[in-house]
Amino acid sequence: MNALNSLIDGFGTALTPINLLWAAVGVLLGTAIGVLPGIGPAMAVALLLPVTYGLDPTGAFIMFAGIYYGAMFGGSTTSILLNTPGETAAVVAAIEGHPMAKSGRGAQALAAAAIGHFAGGLIGTILLVALAPTVADLAVGIGAPDYFAIMVLAFIAVTSVLGSSRIRGLASLLIGLTIGLVGLDQMTGQQRLTFGTLQLADGIDVVIVAVGLFAIGEALWIAAHLRRTTGDAIPVGRPWLGRSELRRSWKPWLRGPVIGFPFGAIPAGGAEIPTFLSYVTEKRLSRHKNEFGKGAVEGVAGPESAASASAAGTLVSMLTLGLPTTAVAAVMLAAFQQYGIQPGPLLFEREPDLVWGLIASLFVGMVLLLALNLPLAPVWAKLLRIPRPYLYAGILFFAAVGAYAVGGEAFDLVILLVIGLIGFGMRRYGLPVLPAVIGVILGPAAEQQLRRALQISDGSVTGLVNTPFSVTVYVIVALLLAWPLLKKLLPGRRTETADSGQPEE
Repeated sequence: MNALNSLIDGFGTALTPINLLWAAVGVLLGTAIGVLPGIGPAMAVALLLPVTYGLDPTGAFIMFAGIYYGAMFGGSTTSILLNTPGETAAVVAAIEGHPMAKSGRGAQALAAAAIGHFAGGLIGTILLVALAPTVADLAVGIGAPDYFAIMVLAFIAVTSVLGSSRIRGLASLLIGLTIGLVGLDQMTGQQRLTFGTLQLADGIDVVIVAVGLFAIGEALWIAAHLRRTTGDAIPVGRPWLGRSELRRSWKPWLRGPVIGFPFGAIPAGGAEIPTFLSYVTEKRLSRHKNEFGKGAVEGVAGPESAASASAAGTLVSMLTLGLPTTAVAAVMLAAFQQYGIQPGPLLFEREPDLVWGLIASLFVGMVLLLALNLPLAPVWAKLLRIPRPYLYAGILFFAAVGAYAVGGEAFDLVILLVIGLIGFGMRRYGLPVLPAVIGVILGPAAEQQLRRALQISDGSVTGLVNTPFSVTVYVIVALLLAWPLLKKLLPGRRTETADSGQPEE
């Protein structure tokens, strides 16, 4: 009840005309910047930090919250329409969203994503209000073995579900893990795979890898085929979801937050793992499994809802523990410190107006996001009417700008091209791109947690399975690995299932 009263006070702060203006500006700026490949929410908030120096802290953070959600939706927009994720949380949206766009359902994919963001963010923010103290307590109790187990689960889930074979999925994951090794060893300071090049000592930025594999790889692949086929503009289709699409989407919209929020709240969180797990879950539960990979609306609705709920979840550990779980949370933490405010357990007591105003502005920001982006879905989808040579030339330009903006070095453009060529080769030989991106994002963190867990247990492997949580996760991993074999051992049951499903088709 106390939280509810505080939230009502927060709405009093967030709904003042000036703060509403900052929320609207944040949503518009976030979406516009999120649409550009490579410039994700973290970079958007970082670039706009100097702009907020003249604002009071509450107004600044309300604007940041708008940028966060806006940039997440903007990233999904380019992911769906151009197969070019604006940020890592939007990677999964490309798997089903882009085939939908190519088949003339781009506007429906964007509508499913916009409503998914609204539903996930709404449920996630309600959970943030209700469960912040409890989730923070749970997050403190999770150790290195548990983090490592979660990451192993993400690796296995992604390689076993995506692509035409597990071997190709594993090969793609290994490419990503290898790219993730480049740079200085975090514990010993030794150089790895840098080939004596100083520019590689800091490693290769995830944004450059994601933009290279997706945007440059896709542009080169299209260019290679445009010589043989004409580049016709892809049809756009009607702007709203039909009844059958709504029937197939509402459950994924509700399931997404259940997966997304807890992963956002724990210190190994972020929107990457829950979006992949949501996609895996929807593929397992769907009655239209044959559509996955060709444009299944559930594969857009579920992960987008999970990503939005995860964004609300990241604020739990950031506000209650002062522990950033994503790049955006890290930039927001720096902004808090810039204003002389230290997030932690006492923040709710010391700065109640700011905290509850920020939480209330999340609700306001989501309504604005839906109101602005649902009507604009067909407008964004019209990007696909641009002739392909011009479209992909534009993608190459914006991808290069995004990669250069990461570090401001021309060397980053060379790395971008090399990784783009790797992406082209992966498409040529049928390797899924997503496991490679997962390997780059989670590989270094997984290595750090593995070494930390082994250090705690004096090098004993049993240190990786000494908690009930990690054991439970490894059991799930074992089931995922053994499932194809178990299916072969149950041919009668499989045939019966297939027969029972036949009349429904």
